[in-house]
Amino acid sequence: MGPVREGLTANLETAYLICDWVIRIGMLLVVPLRRPPEATRSWLLLIFFLPIPGLLLYFMIGRPRFPSWRRARFAKLSPFLTAIRGRLEPPPTPRPSVAKLVEKMGGWAEVEGSNVDFLDNYDAVIERLVADIDGATDCVRILAYIFADDATGRRVIDALGRAVRRGVPCHVLIDPVGSRRWIRNTARLLRAAGVETREALPLHWLRGRTRRDMRNHRKLFLVDHVIGYAGSQNIVDKDFRPGVTNRELVARVTGPVVAQLAALFVSDWYLETETMLPSMSIAPPADGNAVAQLLPSGANYGIQGFETLLVAQIHAARDRIVITTPYLIPDEGTLGAMRTAILRDVAVQMIVSAVVDQPLVGLAQSSYYDELLQAGVRIHRYRDELLHAKNVSIDGRLAIVGSSNVDIRSFQLNEEASLLFYDPASIAALERIQREYIEHSDELDLAQWRGRAPQARVAENLARLVTPLL
Repeated sequence: MGPVREGLTANLETAYLICDWVIRIGMLLVVPLRRPPEATRSWLLLIFFLPIPGLLLYFMIGRPRFPSWRRARFAKLSPFLTAIRGRLEPPPTPRPSVAKLVEKMGGWAEVEGSNVDFLDNYDAVIERLVADIDGATDCVRILAYIFADDATGRRVIDALGRAVRRGVPCHVLIDPVGSRRWIRNTARLLRAAGVETREALPLHWLRGRTRRDMRNHRKLFLVDHVIGYAGSQNIVDKDFRPGVTNRELVARVTGPVVAQLAALFVSDWYLETETMLPSMSIAPPADGNAVAQLLPSGANYGIQGFETLLVAQIHAARDRIVITTPYLIPDEGTLGAMRTAILRDVAVQMIVSAVVDQPLVGLAQSSYYDELLQAGVRIHRYRDELLHAKNVSIDGRLAIVGSSNVDIRSFQLNEEASLLFYDPASIAALERIQREYIEHSDELDLAQWRGRAPQARVAENLARLVTPLL
């Protein structure tokens, strides 16, 4: 190697070293801005050891914000949402404090007079949905994180096709990442049936690209502005993952709260198409006994709505808390709230799934069990099926059913939808389902848990390091 070549190599090495340290120092100033401490630590650790790859990954997934054009489009929805709110009856008085909090975060007040059925039989949900679509006379609107072209998906597609042939307009939004295995053929089949089909949060590469992992995770099915479904179930075979069968929970509602769900779908459709779908001229009739309220959450709302709700209600609990989630990656606020609740003699129970469909998340989730058990939280691991349901009950005064997990992804990245119920009958119905979960679960014992293999602990801790980056 000649002197010139040696000098060039030395210059390149110096430039690379300078670049590494510029990235490290610069990101010390950038990363902590509006970011939780645990995420800040993980990003800085990655960038310290791998500055250039870490910087590239940060630009890809490090900023959980929508592009400016999408935020501007969301702001244009304000008159429409105000008009829908004006068609609903004023909330009951006196109002629960949690209802006021939810209204400030998501824009919707609680409404009286709805009906709710909690459906936790997977096949029965599809049967009921197909029957409702077959009875539709006005419109059908579906938003799904996963919409497959398998046997279950084709049943729903066939029902939508029959509705279109009766002259009923049908609109479907599909998340392209959640449905990546099926979306091309699913969209083709839907369009062939005459269904207006769009992608939710499509991956724009030129116009203010949305992060690939910022997804629309909602599951909303609307029929005739009269019937609404919200919960955890997608439109896919319950055993679409080999060796894993899903168990879900869906709230099928009628009455005034359907107007809130329908407005959320119309909003999401407008954000993707800039087209306003026809909405109901009056609110659905109030002929039920449920008091219900919608909490939409996601990057459009400027605050981590589901996380804020959950932490606030854990702090407010006086007797018992039961949380069901398939993915448990709590942040420091949630962990601290649970510890404090235990110190106040509040019984805190977590229902998680022993069956795992995402190994990395499963390992990271397991890394929290020791500290939760040590704090006094009771952890029940549901056997046999993947318990994919997401629900919360607190003190016999509040029930929550929706699409939000207790993890950083649902807190910060995903568009989610949660239904809150305040009436005793609805709360009791959810509590019965949760008790059945516990009956089919194994409770973790701290001493036995600590006896697991050392290599399992190492894998769990390594997985925990990367979860704040997701």
